[in-house]
Amino acid sequence: MGLLEVQLLQHMIKDMMFSLGTFVVWFLESILKRKFPHWRYSINEHGTEDIPAMIEKIHQVKSAELKISQPDLEEDTNDDQHYKLCAISHSLGGAAMLMYLITSRIEEKSHRLSRLILLSPAGFHHDSSLVFTAFEYMFLPLAPILACFVPAFYIPTRFFRMLLNKLARDFHNYPAVGGLVQTLMSYVVGGDSSNWVGVIGLPHYNMNDMPGVSFYVAHHLAQMKRSKKFRMYDYGSASANMDVYGSPEPLDLGEYYGLIDIPVDLVAGKKDNVIRPSMVRKHYKLMKEGGVEVSYTEFEYAHLDFTFSHHEELLAYVMSRLLLVEPAQKQLRNEKSLRLKRKGQTRF
Repeated sequence: MGLLEVQLLQHMIKDMMFSLGTFVVWFLESILKRKFPHWRYSINEHGTEDIPAMIEKIHQVKSAELKISQPDLEEDTNDDQHYKLCAISHSLGGAAMLMYLITSRIEEKSHRLSRLILLSPAGFHHDSSLVFTAFEYMFLPLAPILACFVPAFYIPTRFFRMLLNKLARDFHNYPAVGGLVQTLMSYVVGGDSSNWVGVIGLPHYNMNDMPGVSFYVAHHLAQMKRSKKFRMYDYGSASANMDVYGSPEPLDLGEYYGLIDIPVDLVAGKKDNVIRPSMVRKHYKLMKEGGVEVSYTEFEYAHLDFTFSHHEELLAYVMSRLLLVEPAQKQLRNEKSLRLKRKGQTRF
């Protein structure tokens, strides 16, 4: 009950954050660039601010629905939640979700999640293509200079976004041209065979608004690739890191995988050259060592196939993992009967 409203809410927030929001931010920054650096956020902010806000809003919606449908329901607590919430994340979203989960556990806050399904999650990137390695070696030394001039990676102005949108339509109308661009794009991203041309033809790539990536998100990914660790953003100095983390080095999230207290399902793509299976297995290895209830599966997919291709086998797999989560009402009944049984035993 209420599933449609929650789905609409999630899509609305996602679209606001990663589509319209990025260009509203860009427009405001062009006016107030020196006063308010809107683009200054890394994966840290996705994992410690954006995701907590979304999950808290979902919690408010579900709690309000349950109060209407079940007025006699007791007030839930952090440890006794009247609904189940599972997260399915892909790529950068997977890294942000893991960051949210681990930082919530460190701060002893409720993450409200019952299961985590991660499709080709980011975090570890040291085993990557020559193109990404070359980007790392060029990008990191120039980052302090580039940060002054490049707030984000996006298509500026309505004219250029309209031009890209027109090109995307032409790629679909002229298969030979589209095939050539697809081949070139695949080489740029290390040989990944995802449908890159199809992606830029999606509705949210239009002249009014279009997704963008913060400079500091790209910088954060390059840092993780260089360090060979899944860690939080390095602010560049021991004193700056000390102010944020209480230590001269950024928090190494991989060292805290033992805090994960819910089942995690990791999925890798055998044809994925953006985040290779070896890097997903790195997550799996550390989780296993930390005692996490974790599974690992591979499909014959490239990186974007997980979100844009809609394969039935992937949908079936995801549903099979979600069905392993016991419904909240059933669990509450079991716990209630157990408590009553224990009370009965103490009387005698």
